[in-house]
Amino acid sequence: MGESEVAEAPAAEIVPLRNVRIVLVRPRGAANIGAAARAMKNLGVSDLALVRPAVARLAAADRMAVHARDLLRDARVVETLPAAVADCHLVVGTTCRTGGYRAEIEDLATLAPAIVERAAAGPVAIVFGPEDHGLSNTDLRHCQRLCAIDTSDEYASLNLAQAVLLVCWELRRAARDAMPAQAPVDAAPAGEVAALLDHLQAALLRIGYLNPQNPSHVMLALRGLFGRAMLTTHDVRLLRGVARQIDWAAGQAGATSDGVEDRLPVPGHRPSS
Repeated sequence: MGESEVAEAPAAEIVPLRNVRIVLVRPRGAANIGAAARAMKNLGVSDLALVRPAVARLAAADRMAVHARDLLRDARVVETLPAAVADCHLVVGTTCRTGGYRAEIEDLATLAPAIVERAAAGPVAIVFGPEDHGLSNTDLRHCQRLCAIDTSDEYASLNLAQAVLLVCWELRRAARDAMPAQAPVDAAPAGEVAALLDHLQAALLRIGYLNPQNPSHVMLALRGLFGRAMLTTHDVRLLRGVARQIDWAAGQAGATSDGVEDRLPVPGHRPSS
């Protein structure tokens, strides 16, 4: 995807993602910070916290962030992990190792719905350790739950920005799955759709598309099609315009046929001789 496409088509906001905070603990590379910010913005996450970043200048972060420089500008920079997560209802640490403090590790895909559920009520933090060795045991004491991304046993360690991208993607997917099904904003009332079907039936009869003895066969199929499409009021107005144009065209054809009615073939119907 090109840079202009990212700028012109930002990720749509999903409300629980407003409350997801990505916390980078002692990040060592400015480029990774910028790439992580870009990954966050791609997926609709905007709250970034940096705990004692080991970089004095963030110029490389700006270059890698591209259209997510606002996330870097607004990021909170703190000295300790407790300060970064003090207001969070849930703190989830990320790790690719097991054992010790990591005995209760959970798969990210399984944990993501619970994270999203908590995020709907208030801030939650997802914590990432430094690039060279990840979160320390001391860091893990400040995390209520631990998660891991499903990776190959042969090489489980991910680049920091890649890990942020995958976590944000999994949370976005979980948030979308949790959203209630939405009806069209301007769904057409059943009466409008019924009037449209009557209008279309009359117009299609005029041009000979429907069998006059059994028009309901095709109209039933159209009714099902429109039901699946969940027409809006705008859709109904558009299709009523089509029906009016069919009426007009049928009238024009009748006026120039010298009294001879020209009909289109009727599906499954043979005109009587």
